Formats: sequence, C-alpha cells, structure tokens
Amino acid sequence: DLKTTRLQPDSTQFTDTVFNCVVPYITDHRDRSSVSLVCKKWCELDGVTRKHVTVGICYSTTPFRLSQRFPLLESLTVKGKPRAAMFDLIPENWGGFVTPWVKEITNSLTCLKSLHFRRMIVKDVDIDLLTSVKGSELRVLKLDLCSGFSTDGLLKIGKLCVNLRVLYLQESLIVEKDGEWLHELAVNNNVLECLNFYMTDLGKFSVKDLELIAKNCRETLVSVKISECDVTELVEFFKHVVKLEEFGGGLFGNEVERYAGLGLRFPGLLKCVALNYMGKMEIPVVVTFAERITKLDLLYAMFDVEDHCFLVERCPNLEVLDTRDAIRDRGLQVLGRCCKKLRRIKIERGDDEEGFVSQMGLISLAQGCVELECLHVNLTDITNEALESVGTHLKKLYDFRMILLDKEERITELPLDNGVRALLSGCDKLQRLGVYLRPGGLTDVGLGYIGQYAKNVRYMLLGFTGETDAGLIELSKGCPKLQKLEMRGCGFSEHALSTFVLNGYRASENCSGILAMARPFWNMELISSEGINGAPGNSEQAQPPSLLAYYSLAGQRTDFPETNNKVVGVKIMILKAVGLVLLKKKRHMASKESNKVNVGTKFAGKVGELQCFFYIATVKQNQ
Repeated sequence: DLKTTRLQPDSTQFTDTVFNCVVPYITDHRDRSSVSLVCKKWCELDGVTRKHVTVGICYSTTPFRLSQRFPLLESLTVKGKPRAAMFDLIPENWGGFVTPWVKEITNSLTCLKSLHFRRMIVKDVDIDLLTSVKGSELRVLKLDLCSGFSTDGLLKIGKLCVNLRVLYLQESLIVEKDGEWLHELAVNNNVLECLNFYMTDLGKFSVKDLELIAKNCRETLVSVKISECDVTELVEFFKHVVKLEEFGGGLFGNEVERYAGLGLRFPGLLKCVALNYMGKMEIPVVVTFAERITKLDLLYAMFDVEDHCFLVERCPNLEVLDTRDAIRDRGLQVLGRCCKKLRRIKIERGDDEEGFVSQMGLISLAQGCVELECLHVNLTDITNEALESVGTHLKKLYDFRMILLDKEERITELPLDNGVRALLSGCDKLQRLGVYLRPGGLTDVGLGYIGQYAKNVRYMLLGFTGETDAGLIELSKGCPKLQKLEMRGCGFSEHALSTFVLNGYRASENCSGILAMARPFWNMELISSEGINGAPGNSEQAQPPSLLAYYSLAGQRTDFPETNNKVVGVKIMILKAVGLVLLKKKRHMASKESNKVNVGTKFAGKVGELQCFFYIATVKQNQ
C-alpha cells in the first residue's frame, strides 16, 4: 500500500522508476503541464520526453528557452500574428518573423521532423537555412497563412526535402517567379502524402508535374489541394492517384459536355472535396460519388439554395460542411433531415442578395444534427429560442461561433441573455465561444451569465456585448479556464481595463489609462488604426486603436515595424481568467515561481489564466 511504500528507504527511487515508465504515455498537453509543475525533477522529465509543443504566440518565449526546455522535440508549431490579422485588424508588417526560430531549430533541435509556422513572415533565406540543415530529416512542413517568401524558397524545398510527407502552403502569400519548384518536388519525392497550395496565387506550375507526383507517389498520396486549374486538364492525374481521399481546388468551366467526353473520373476512394466555381450544371460530376462524401467545401461554389438542397440530401455520410449563407434556412432543414452524421459546419457570409440564415434554420439544424461538435454560423436574424435549442440538443458541441450580420435593420428578439445562458448551461463541453452581435445584443446580465456558465471555455470572442463596466466585472468573476480573449466593439473604460487587466479598452486621448496595468510578465502593444478597416458582420468603418496584450517570458520584443504603432514599454502580470482583481496575489506569485521552472509558452501550466487578448473598441473618448 502507498503508506507502507512511503516509509521504505528506497521508496523515492521506486516512485521515480514508476513515474519514468508512466510519463511518456501522458500525451495531453494540459496533463503534461500539470505534471511538470509538481517538482523540478518531474519538470525535467517532461522536458526530455515531450514530443510536440505549440507556441501560441511567437513572442511569448524565446527559441533558446524552448530548445533548452524541450531538447528532444519531434514536432513544433509556432504562431505569429494574432488571429485578428486574418480580418485585417493587424498590420501586415506587425511582426512574427521565423528567422530566430529557424536558427535555433537548425542549431539545437536535432530530433525535429515536423514544423508548422502559422501567420508568420518567412523569408527565402530562412527556407534556405532550414532545408540545407534539416532538409532530409523533415517529414512535415507547413507554412500556413504565411508571407514573405517566393517560389525560390519552394525550389529548395523540392530539391532538399526528399523525405517530405506533408507540404502545406494554404492561403500563404507567395511571390511566384516560375513553376520549377513543383517539378523538383515531383522528381525528388516518392513518399508524399499531402500536397496543399490551395488558395494561393501559384498558377505557373505544369499539370505534367502533378501527374509525375501522382505516379511517383501512387501508393502514398491521399490529399491534394491546388490553386486554380481547369479540371479537364487533370484527367491523367486522377487516373494515377488511386489512394486519393481528398481533393480541393481546380476550376470548373461552362463546357460540361467535355467532362464525359474526356473520361473525367474521380478516384474511387475520394470522400473529401472542395471544388471551386462549380455550378448547377456540374453537380452530376459529384453526384456519382456523393454517397461516400464525408467532407464538402462549397465556399467557392456557385450554388444557390436549390443546388445546396439537391446535393446535400444525397450525402448521407457528410460529417464536415463549409459553405456560405446562400444555403438559407431551407438548406439547413435538409441538412437536419438527411445528414445525421454531421460533426462540423461553418456558414460564412455571402453576397447580401444571396442568402439569409435565421433562427428557423438554426433550430432545424440543432434538432436534426445532434452529433455536431463545431458550429460557426453567420445569421441575419436570431431569437433566444434558437440558442436554447442549441443548448438542448447539441450536447457534444465544443466550438460555437455566432455572428449577427447587418443585412436586416430589425432583429426579432434582442437581447439574447437568456438564450446564451441556456446554450452555455446545456453545452457543458464548450471550449471555444464566439458571440458577435449588435449593440444591445447582450446586456451586462448576459456577460454575467457567460462568466457563470462558461466553465470550460478556453477561447472567447465577444463583439458588441455588454453595456457598462459592471458587465465586465461580472464576466471577470467566472471563466476559470479562459486563456485567450478577443473583444471588439465593447465600450469598457480604461478604468475597467486597468482594474481588471483585460481588454475592455476605450481609448483616452493620450492612452495614459492603460499604464495602470503595468505588471511583470505581460507585454502590451497599442496598435494604430490607420489603414486598418473592417469587422466581421459589419460595414467598414475607421477603427480606434487596438490593444494587444500577451503573457511572455521573453521580455519586450525588439522587432517592432517602423510604423506609427504605439508600444507601451511595460510588462503586465498575468491575472486569473479574465483578469480577476488582485485579491488572489498569493496564487499568482506561486504561478510566477512555477513558470521559472517550467519555462515555456502556452503549454506551461497556465490553466485558468488569461494568456493573450486582443481588443478594438468603438468609442475613442472616455465618457
């Protein structure tokens, strides 16, 4: 028994031996973080056995700290610009350079096989260094939503990364000089499993090189997503990719009769498709294998509601759907009736005249697709009843995002306080929450409900929610696991910001109010709004300054762009959840000490403590 074991002289050695055998099998990063905080020895053991690390923001630690803490990493993900950069809320030249990371990787991380950079600036010289040192060792390379490099860098990847299984470039801004990079990849690689340059401007490649990749990687290639290319030119390519399960990209023209005449046939195992510019006339090409489709991307299809209904009712095994609000309520009703296996759906905003999704469609979807785990929807109208239906039926939901569009002046029912409460109390597995409304959409009471019921939420986006600082206070009393918060269009004062250390930011003329936030371990950046416009679901308008703050062990960054961005030269202590008042100082000091041992980033045992937030207000002056 445990009591007897502790009394034995060699009990410590016995316990260490058992732990050494157990810890390599602890794979969840949160469990790892908890284990590493127990004592220094366990922290060290976690460091030498950790295989994968995600750095949530590249300035939260230094590459040297990372390599010292986790010297035997096999997989690394580093994220640069905040997510708001995807909506033009962060300047392109804000930062997020991979150069220091690449230097440390090539010098120290000898076991690294998988590398993922997201929203970062990558130069050709960075790729040159990486491929010259790690080329033959890399199995996975993802340059995801990155910029700054050209096809010269891709050429080096094609020549030197001969054992690459995954090359992912989706939505990266790449300067295209020629298509020789794809030829080098085709000639030198015969183990490729995934090739993705979807939604890039890479158009100078030769289809013959795609065919060569298909031949050389016949037994391994399972996923290919490319830029625009006439589908009729891919007939030979499809003949060779016998194991292909996912295809995205291509381009459908108006000459439908050519498809049958050329013998265009999709591979027999294909079940995930993203076909661009497909219209009503091309649907029969997909219908032939619709029954086995599990993933369907219609974001760039030319579908109206009738086309949506016709296709999805023939996809009984559909699990993932990305589309626009052209699907309308009727399309969601068909989904609820025919697609019982649906796990994820994202409905983006389309043209204003195309479609409207309201509470009726949301209710039908919630009642019919009870296996849903992820639901993102842009709505034209909403009621509390619809949110209550989500809370009642979608018990597996872990990711919910709702954006209320400005297509209609009148909304059936606001505020949504009771609906949000019902949703959160019913969906107790929810880890990601986005509620982007209109002024008056959620009162201070509603913010209090979020604080009370969002017990497992780790990421939160709030837009145009709350009325006064009192709502912020109520929110700050809960959300015990919140780590990342974005707020836009919320009129909280600098006093609330400095008191509760989050991002309810209403800028004063000289922005002096935020200086009261000064604490150790936080970096703050006040980013000018000049040249930055846009917000989800709302018409373009000039934005006031935005405030970005994040937990960091690296100190103040030194690579600020030469712009008019104002940077507050202070660090701010990380506070619990949404910035609870300083009453819990003892706990935070203990957390501070543990971080000295567990030098890392977002994985460093900061459970229940805010690590990053981004905020844009609507009012420029204090009131």
